[in-house]
Amino acid sequence: MTKRAPWPMVVPVGTTTVGTARVRDDARPAMTTAQRRIYELTGDPPQTAALDDPTDPFSPTSSTYTVLPNLTAPKKAPKYRNTRCEHNGIKFDSQRERSHWFHLVQQQAAGLISDLRLQVPFVLTERRQRDDGTWERASKYVADFTYLRDGKLIVEDVKSEATRKNRAYVQKRKQMLDRHGITVKEIK
Repeated sequence: MTKRAPWPMVVPVGTTTVGTARVRDDARPAMTTAQRRIYELTGDPPQTAALDDPTDPFSPTSSTYTVLPNLTAPKKAPKYRNTRCEHNGIKFDSQRERSHWFHLVQQQAAGLISDLRLQVPFVLTERRQRDDGTWERASKYVADFTYLRDGKLIVEDVKSEATRKNRAYVQKRKQMLDRHGITVKEIK
């Protein structure tokens, strides 16, 4: 490792490199390209009150001025390429989940199922205090849909091929079977 120079570093005038670093020239151009073009069009140097000039072709009130749209960064695509949607104030994580909700609502109306519920949490491990006095959070599994069919509780989760293989989901699915004795039915 090389020895660092004391800070603030003093560089003699005329030096072009220090070690492998290039020293910037403090001499700045008198005008930027944009300022030069404005000067060529109007004849007013940018250091004068060109912004207060009513004949300035680039003033905000002139007809050549255009407002750029809000240029924010585009939203990042969801990890599993799902499209979040909403119906009657109910928010769904995907269109497939929403369409399955419609299917279950029709089954409930026909009397095939009862007690249809959406986004039902199940506690998998309780909140516990560690030996050092800090607390470990409880873990839970949130089922997409639960309902009763012939008196038995059915838990359904809408999953794609990719999310079905998710390690966290697989672990929680196994804990649901172990802790509550419930098999999660995956809807493809």
